Amino acid sequence: MPRIAPAAAPYEPQIAEALERIMPPGLEPLVLFRTMARNPRVFAKMFAGGLLDKGALGLRQREIVIDRTTARLGCEYEWGVHIALFAERVKLDATQVDAIVKAPADAACWTPDERALLAIVDDLVDQRTIGDAAWSDARAHFDEAQIIEVIALVGYYHTITFLCRGLELPLEPYGARFPA
Repeated sequence: MPRIAPAAAPYEPQIAEALERIMPPGLEPLVLFRTMARNPRVFAKMFAGGLLDKGALGLRQREIVIDRTTARLGCEYEWGVHIALFAERVKLDATQVDAIVKAPADAACWTPDERALLAIVDDLVDQRTIGDAAWSDARAHFDEAQIIEVIALVGYYHTITFLCRGLELPLEPYGARFPA
C-alpha cells in the first residue's frame, strides 16, 4: 500500500484531461499520476515539466537515458513502466534491457553514442557531475541542446524516482521487473 492513497475517478477536469492525454488508450492512469493528483499544483507542474514530447534526442536515446537513470536509482516502478511501454517500440532487445540495469556503460551491446549517454547518466548518478572523459565522449556524439536535454532528463527522473520510492508506490501489474 502506498503511503498516500491514489486519487480515484472522477478527477478534477484539468487532471482528467492530462491523464487522458498522457495515458495509452485502455490503460488505467498510473499509480504515480493518480497519487500526484492528490496535489493538483504539483501534478500540473510535473506535467508541465515533462520531457516525453519530441525533443533534441530521439525516442530510443531518451528511453535509454530514462531507463538507465531509474535503474541506477533503484526505481523498479518507473523503470518497469518505461520498459513495458517503450522497450519494444525503441527496439531494446533482451540483452539491452538486462544491460541497462546490470552492465557497465561500455557494454558491447550498445552503439558508441549510446555508451556516451550511459556514461553521462552514470556520472551524474554517481558523482552529481559529468567527468571529463564522459563529457568528451558526449561532445563527440551530441550537440549542446542534446546534452542539456540528457542532463535535464536525468534530473527529472531523479525527481520521479524520489516520488515513487518516497511514496512507496506499488508496482504496476503490467510493468517489467528488474532482471534477477
